[in-house]
Amino acid sequence: MIIGIDDTDSNEGMCTTYLGALLLEELQAFGTVETPPILVRLNPTIPYKTRGNAAVALKLRTDCPEKVMGHVINRIRELARLECEKTNPGAVFIPEEACERLKPVLLAFMEEAVRDVIEIERAKALISELGIPAKGLKNGRGLIGALAACGAMLNLEKWDHTFEYLAYRQQENWGTPRFVDKESLFEADRETYPETWDTVDLANGLVVCVPHSADPVLFGIRGKSPKTVTRAASMVRAEPAARFAVYRTNQGTDMHLLPAANLAEIRDMHSYRAEGTVSAAPKTIQGGHVIFSLRDRKGNEIDCAAFEPTKNFRALVRKLMPGDRIALSGSVMSRTLNIEKIEIKALAPLYTEENPKCPECGKHMKSAGQGQGFRCKKCGTAAPSKVRCETERSLVPGFYEVPPCARRHLAKPLVREGCQDCKVHPAR
Repeated sequence: MIIGIDDTDSNEGMCTTYLGALLLEELQAFGTVETPPILVRLNPTIPYKTRGNAAVALKLRTDCPEKVMGHVINRIRELARLECEKTNPGAVFIPEEACERLKPVLLAFMEEAVRDVIEIERAKALISELGIPAKGLKNGRGLIGALAACGAMLNLEKWDHTFEYLAYRQQENWGTPRFVDKESLFEADRETYPETWDTVDLANGLVVCVPHSADPVLFGIRGKSPKTVTRAASMVRAEPAARFAVYRTNQGTDMHLLPAANLAEIRDMHSYRAEGTVSAAPKTIQGGHVIFSLRDRKGNEIDCAAFEPTKNFRALVRKLMPGDRIALSGSVMSRTLNIEKIEIKALAPLYTEENPKCPECGKHMKSAGQGQGFRCKKCGTAAPSKVRCETERSLVPGFYEVPPCARRHLAKPLVREGCQDCKVHPAR
């Protein structure tokens, strides 16, 4: 059977992936748990998410499905932060005999949950229509993610994936400051990059893979294979971990992005790839955010932002000029696109005015006095005014991204792009 779980955490603690790791151990008593488990990140713009909007799925071969369902539901009741208004757990159980029948339906549902906005009633209606055993607590919003995670587990060959090694704290340490040796994380990054990524942020001198909230996660290492993330994790010096799990995940895949044929079709709470021309020069507003306008060929415009948490990425954005042709990836809220990646396709020419050159000796002429033009004292040649010259831009076409400290879970790091015919500038 396939077990999907979502929405057990809160901003104050707990983590659905922790429950998944715990069940990986406990469900061995009921049968054989196949690995790796699945971690699916859903639409990152959903306003009622708790933290990372993650759901998990496990695959279990068992002869006692009723006992398994009872155990999972009891564990959710015990560990979910039900006191939090935004915590509304859901669990879904796909019997083995129904897996093939439900594969295409739940694949479509998973893709929609990552890219679109799904109402709770839609998930409940689908569960009822398909006859899927499920349990929702409180308003049951977690049923959406639970169904999506099951769709991912049933269709492993249909989506791009990466892996994450998650180490979890001993329960008595939850809510206290973590001990993870910073230098060991930088060492692990040096040894395993580019097979792993987003462990640290070299440019900003920051650790990225250690959370700051009171949840059970000690650290998480992201990479291209279970072997690589496990190797990197073995180099980390930290407080003793209670357990760990290696998840197969849609993190770092850009699964959330929709193609935007034009800017008029862009909607809030969705994420896009959009192309156009810079129509207004970037400006820095209060808080250090950098904003500019993008215009498509039909004249539609949208504001685009490199917010303060993107740190040094803002310096790149400030170099853009009206007329630059670019393609952006990012999520949209309040009709503003929050930039995750940028491809600079073509640069507008930059012109400056300078004193004319003498046609005889090639040196720049000097002013002959106010309103009297320019003159070469050596050759006696003259010119009436300054000349307009094209100047080299301090920017080159190519792909750029926000630094690791600002990267969203789903955003595909440029180190994974493998582009052969273009200039890629991975953020380190």
